[in-house]
Amino acid sequence: MLSSKRRYDIDSLTDVALRVFARKGYDGASMDDVATEAGITKASIYHHARGKEALLARGLGRALDALEAILTERDATAGGAAERVRYVVRRVAETTTRHLAEVTVLFRVRGNSETERNALERRRRFDRKVAELVAAAQKDGALRDDLDPGLVTRLTFGMSNSVVEWYRAGGSIDESSLTKAILALIFDGLSRA
Repeated sequence: MLSSKRRYDIDSLTDVALRVFARKGYDGASMDDVATEAGITKASIYHHARGKEALLARGLGRALDALEAILTERDATAGGAAERVRYVVRRVAETTTRHLAEVTVLFRVRGNSETERNALERRRRFDRKVAELVAAAQKDGALRDDLDPGLVTRLTFGMSNSVVEWYRAGGSIDESSLTKAILALIFDGLSRA
């Protein structure tokens, strides 16, 4: 007779843990919560992962790997700086919606553990690289130069990252419309031309 319980590997178990962490917060979630969501025993989880922080580390790694990979893509490394900034902003918005659980957890970490502190440092490095790209676009005269590049980057990603609080796949706003709106607001503003 076949078992009705789903078989998990470390990746599918990380998916479950991320959904729980995104919904309850990492600090508010327990391994019992993850086990209940997965429909398995807590002991079964430990067969795949050392504990809750190991699942967090895998999830944060996924989010950061996806974000960092954007900076190595062809359109992020070739062409004018302003086009590269626009490309990176678009890809971050797309990545946020495609990896919603991962980035939700990433954007909520506060540095309460070594895993969280490492994730925050990787995120800061990513932001610094984008700020350098903004500065290059400003120097080229393609973007206004009266704003600090670091501030531009933080405000841009603050808007883009906020979608984790309300965006739901399959909702009234699709990924393409969301990305288009983010790009329009950042690069064109609300004023009529």
